[in-house]
Amino acid sequence: MIELGAAVRLAARCTDAGGTLTNASSVTLTITLPDGTISSPAVTNPPSVTGQYSHDYVTTQPGRHLVRWLFATPASAYTDVLDVLPADPRFLFSLADAKRHVNIPADTTRDDGELRDWSAATTMVVEHFVGPVARRTVTERHTFTAARMRVLRETPALSLTSLAPILTGGTSYTPGDLDLDPETGIVQRKDGGLLAGPLRITYVAGRAIVSPNIAQAGRIILQHLWRTQRGSLRGPVIAGGEDYSVTEPIPGLGYAIPNRALELLEPDRLPPGVA
Repeated sequence: MIELGAAVRLAARCTDAGGTLTNASSVTLTITLPDGTISSPAVTNPPSVTGQYSHDYVTTQPGRHLVRWLFATPASAYTDVLDVLPADPRFLFSLADAKRHVNIPADTTRDDGELRDWSAATTMVVEHFVGPVARRTVTERHTFTAARMRVLRETPALSLTSLAPILTGGTSYTPGDLDLDPETGIVQRKDGGLLAGPLRITYVAGRAIVSPNIAQAGRIILQHLWRTQRGSLRGPVIAGGEDYSVTEPIPGLGYAIPNRALELLEPDRLPPGVA
């Protein structure tokens, strides 16, 4: 993945029907951004390099980009995708922490990109069991017309931002007039009145402090996933290998989660039916 604001070199090769590199009479590069807008930047073809084109694109939006090269005379085309991380990718731990845990020297950078991808995957897996860990802003639609309480869908919930009516003429509520139970996500009026709806509720979910058991479970999952990608290339399993044992599949996740990680996550597991 690419960092938001970083430059990435987009490149393509133009070949004729026989597969020989050939300079095209015209080249069009289009980049469809995540919001649907399209950019058509100029491309570079060095005079001494036949059939090879590039453009250094500076990312401005997080999300998936569609990259399309179209060549004419000879007719050729190439399509690719580019994934750009948000400004806050919400990793469970830092790259330096991940490298320490999988025993990669700090000054070895060859695997940094792949390790960050696996760190992102690890974060999603951990949150599947315990709910949001990294802070995020969540907006939800609650369509009940009137109720004593609303139950937020992502917990723990740190704070309420706004409760706004979805329909014209509806009632909005000030967060200071409401009580939020962070663990259950229950929102109630402090005066005991009804919350009229439907409402669009915006709040911050996540944890102010990541508990040691969650952090350690994430590290075990990361190391397990990292080792499965390398097999014998990383050497034999060291002492304590039972931490990475997986004795039975987990619905929806297969054999991705070691037993020890599940045991560490147990104190913070979401209730059944919430994950």
